[in-house]
Amino acid sequence: MKRKIVIVGLGLIGGSLARAFQKYAGCPVAGIDRDPAVVQAALRCGAIGKAGTEKDIQEADILYLCLYPQADVQFVREHLSSIRPGCVVTDTCGIKSWICPRLSGLAAKRGFAFVGGHPMAGKEKSGFSASDADLFRGASYILVPCGAPRETVNLLRNISAELGFGSAVETTPEEHDRIIAFTSQLPHVLACAYVKSPQCLKHRGFSAGSYRDVSRVASINETMWTELFLENREALVGELDTLTKHIREIRDAVDTRDADTLRRLLREGRLIKEKLGE
Repeated sequence: MKRKIVIVGLGLIGGSLARAFQKYAGCPVAGIDRDPAVVQAALRCGAIGKAGTEKDIQEADILYLCLYPQADVQFVREHLSSIRPGCVVTDTCGIKSWICPRLSGLAAKRGFAFVGGHPMAGKEKSGFSASDADLFRGASYILVPCGAPRETVNLLRNISAELGFGSAVETTPEEHDRIIAFTSQLPHVLACAYVKSPQCLKHRGFSAGSYRDVSRVASINETMWTELFLENREALVGELDTLTKHIREIRDAVDTRDADTLRRLLREGRLIKEKLGE
């Protein structure tokens, strides 16, 4: 029997999930988005089978929340009476310590199962127009069980494989946010700070791979990332302090023409990268 899927928020991630379900799982997907034009675009290309209604929420086997963290929680609160006990609710947010306690509490109140989720995939562009059924091919899918039954976590793990994810990793909200502060949030901060140099406007003809690698994620959705940064403030500030310390060490070695210290600092970075083999 096919599962009934409802996806709330048809942006890059929600739209890509809808397309992946259509391409690889053949599950009926009902899509909900605040922009009617986005829903119509998803219907025209076949990413969703229908525009989602309250009845679809009531009948959903799995409800994917693909909004910003605060909007996800607000959506569940507003539709709590429609989410049936036994439904599986999962999110796709980039922070977990803020959202997981709130949605787990609502799950306990209503009787549905909540599992935090975070697809480790994305693009520089956002919105449904950038969505892609193959966005998740080979990517990691992070699962935060939040006390949900093992069979529920395994269901989402199996679905992730069905949609093309390369692996699924289980963790806690706290560990998720500590590591994501380094692997995802810090690079976005660095890219935005990097392109604010006056030299950036003059880079054409003088830049190659290094410029592209560092600046790529500066094409940022500032509304979403502001919320993510602030809701993971402690972990991100810690990573920013560490980065600032290391930049200061290199800056001071250059400023004082301390070649021995500079070589040591650069060597340390190279050896860490080579040890990782990535």
